[in-house]
Amino acid sequence: MPADFDLAVIGAGAAGLSVAAGAAQLGARVALIERGRMGGDCLNTGCVPSKALLAAAHAARSVREAARFGVIAAEPGIDWDRVRAGVQAVIAEIAPVDSEARFRALGATVLLGEARFIDPATLNVEGRTLTAGRFVIAAGSRAAVPAIPGLEKVPYWTNDSLFDLAEKPDHLLILGGGPIGLEMADAFSGLGCRVTVIESDRIAAKDDPELAAGLRLALTRRGVLLREGATVQSAAPGPLLILADGERIAGSHLLVAAGRTPNLAALNLAAGNIAVSRAGIATDRGLRSVSNKRVFAVGDIADPAGIGPRAFTHAGSYHAGIVIRRALFRLPASIDYAALPRVTYTDPELAQTGLTEREAVAAGMKVRVLRWPLAENDRAVAERDTAGLVKLVVNRNRIVGAGILAPRAGEMISLWSLAIARRTKVSALAGLIVPYPTRSEAAKRAAGSFFAARLFSARTKALVRFLRLLP
Repeated sequence: MPADFDLAVIGAGAAGLSVAAGAAQLGARVALIERGRMGGDCLNTGCVPSKALLAAAHAARSVREAARFGVIAAEPGIDWDRVRAGVQAVIAEIAPVDSEARFRALGATVLLGEARFIDPATLNVEGRTLTAGRFVIAAGSRAAVPAIPGLEKVPYWTNDSLFDLAEKPDHLLILGGGPIGLEMADAFSGLGCRVTVIESDRIAAKDDPELAAGLRLALTRRGVLLREGATVQSAAPGPLLILADGERIAGSHLLVAAGRTPNLAALNLAAGNIAVSRAGIATDRGLRSVSNKRVFAVGDIADPAGIGPRAFTHAGSYHAGIVIRRALFRLPASIDYAALPRVTYTDPELAQTGLTEREAVAAGMKVRVLRWPLAENDRAVAERDTAGLVKLVVNRNRIVGAGILAPRAGEMISLWSLAIARRTKVSALAGLIVPYPTRSEAAKRAAGSFFAARLFSARTKALVRFLRLLP
């Protein structure tokens, strides 16, 4: 019997929507299944609302810091209800792009409900049985809650609930110093809240330590209290966190931002003969299940070749392209994370692509590190905002990694992802013409420093003196 659909996509978050939209527009019979809200975490509780909240915080901070330009302003008032309404308005404006109506108009069949595998080729969705030639699991992830004694008795928020917070916190405790924790620390401190971040390792642990140090300095100067290398031993109502060294940290609200865990439980993966790892659904480098060749996994839930998930919306979109090539066109395709960028959207932003210095050295590369501080960039000086650094990692005259700590670093990092992906020589980047004055000049100057020692050497100077004698 022919299958009901060519492709059944489980999850209407960023990754699932990208697969469904592409496949439907190519004429495939697509079922798109979602148990919650269309748009998933990114639209409703992640990327979109967090950036809207950060925009409000940065607007307030610009008022506070206007005096550096001779513009005298009073402390900004924060209308929390209007801030919340503004965040929801942004979600509502983007929501039609992810809506049921749009995907039905594209030709997809949208089913609202829980999807469970009955067997390796069949799903059940709220009592309806359906078959498909290929299945794409894009069920996403949720906030991981650490096993801390007493935490179950403490009201806490995660990113899933934070943007429904009815009152502005007086003192927000944030458990976790990764991207979500740091972004919300920046947002709530900018909106006038006291903020304490508790992190068992160091903040921004996956990013270059030198760039993370610059971000640490920026946050602490704004009053964010960072407790790094701190293990929470127990929690009590208050909320109150008791650290392993006996320190007691009390606040008015608690945000748990201690990582993500894949949404596996409801899918009945065993019935579908779908192998899982500790990090998600086990796939090959082409995102196909290692145990059920009908099944692909994309987004936060995919663990390709044991590499681990990459919980970024843009990674989900990248995965979608690979799956469409493999599932619909039967073409070979596999992941390559060598130039996958990531950004922590604090102020300044911390953007990273390719290898960090430590990762390159650990991989056995002989590297040169090129740096250019924003304190030596004219645009940064003109805007009285010189905190930041461009750091390039070079191996054999080619860029293998880049990190930028700067305002709008996320807008600057794409060039360096392209340079890594295309194995561009440093000389080509050093010779790039960039507009003046921009912060992008700092990256060009960093690349140019690769040749400085050779260019201004005694040998080169001697050559210039010799050439000067020629008619």
